[in-house]
Amino acid sequence: MIEARSLTKTFRDKKRGEIHAAENVSFRVAPGQIYGLLGANGAGKTTTLRMLATLLQPTAGGATVAGFDVATQPEQVRAQVGFLAASTALYGRLTARETLAYFGKLNGLTDAVIRARTQRLADELDMHEFLDRRCDKFSTGMKQKTSIARTLIHDPAVMIFDEPTLGLDIMAARTIVRFVRDCRARGKTVIYSTHIMSEVEKLCDTIGIIHGGKLLAEGTLDSLRTRYGQPDMEEIFVQAVGGDAALAK
Repeated sequence: MIEARSLTKTFRDKKRGEIHAAENVSFRVAPGQIYGLLGANGAGKTTTLRMLATLLQPTAGGATVAGFDVATQPEQVRAQVGFLAASTALYGRLTARETLAYFGKLNGLTDAVIRARTQRLADELDMHEFLDRRCDKFSTGMKQKTSIARTLIHDPAVMIFDEPTLGLDIMAARTIVRFVRDCRARGKTVIYSTHIMSEVEKLCDTIGIIHGGKLLAEGTLDSLRTRYGQPDMEEIFVQAVGGDAALAK
């Protein structure tokens, strides 16, 4: 469903010169699986995901999503993808229901389909209490649930979550984690980017550890435990990136 082939993104900075935000990143995600992209802030997670979602053009390498090429078929890729970032913003004057309707229309959905999907998403994400309130009155958790719902309104086959629980309280975070698990149960393919070890352990079929723009290790939780001789995901991560000194750089 998703194949990244040596994805590379280089930025040029006047002071720092070339910055390799992602370098030769390659991985595959099978249909109905959750792939966890685990890394610290600045590791290259968001850059990689933005290239897969066609929000950034790769400097080198390539990728396909649901059989479509991210460079030559971006519109077809976007029709298959729901992309949610922690920084996703909402228009404060719209209600949650109006927000979902707006994005449904952008994706060519009929009014009847929008109503049905809004009802289903409100049920799944526990949104009925605030569905008809304006977004500028929302808590962080309400905003994140609304952002997820708008991402899913066109029922994409592929979901990309970039730090979806960042800044949420424990109950809101649990709701998001449960919903991501439900996405897999419905056959959706998910990439889940995070720096939270426990979320990776709970959710992911395969884990990719990224640091300094490079994918340094990949495998199931059990295979990574065997490879590094550690039961704890945090210790596995530290070893994979080269120790505490590497993280401090």
